[in-house]
Amino acid sequence: MPKCLVPIKGQPLLGIWLERLTQASIGPFLINTHYLAEQVETFVEASVFRNQIRLVKELELQGTAGTLIANLDFFQGKDGLLIHADNYCLADFKAFQQAHSNRPPECLMTMMTFRTTDPSSCGIVELDERGVVIGFHEKVAKPQGNLANGAVYILSAELLARTSTDLNAVTDFSTEVLNRFVGQIYSYETSTVFLDVGTPESYAKANT
Repeated sequence: MPKCLVPIKGQPLLGIWLERLTQASIGPFLINTHYLAEQVETFVEASVFRNQIRLVKELELQGTAGTLIANLDFFQGKDGLLIHADNYCLADFKAFQQAHSNRPPECLMTMMTFRTTDPSSCGIVELDERGVVIGFHEKVAKPQGNLANGAVYILSAELLARTSTDLNAVTDFSTEVLNRFVGQIYSYETSTVFLDVGTPESYAKANT
């Protein structure tokens, strides 16, 4: 089963994302598929959100940045969200959007963050007094702090417009893009549930 379809309290993870984003007036959605793509396609075809979804099947994974660049037309010159939908997230997306609207003028994106109990397994972010990202510590043994990158981003229209020219050779957003924008990334910390459900322990916790 694809990770995005694992059931959380009886509901597929992707369904939880679609429902919560729609409740925050976010949409339409572009979903890239690869591993067990047919299962995701079947889920989408039966979903009440199917008319709001564009599916993009990648025979070879292009990476998070590669997928973004290949589908820039989807955003139609507006701000957009980039989400790793294999996490269980109950964040307040309206508050997240409000934080992005109130970001410092030099910031081109807003990153969702959360507090982790296992900092060495996450990308840890370092902030200034305004909440702007000034450093990353990617899965190091003794990171500074426990504020983790949630891999949920609101990207400004300006940043999206620049990707086709400035970032056209990159494939991974986390490792190849974020470091280029240190000092230009605002942050929003969610205090709600945020879990990577990739381990038996975290999956069990998500279902309690």
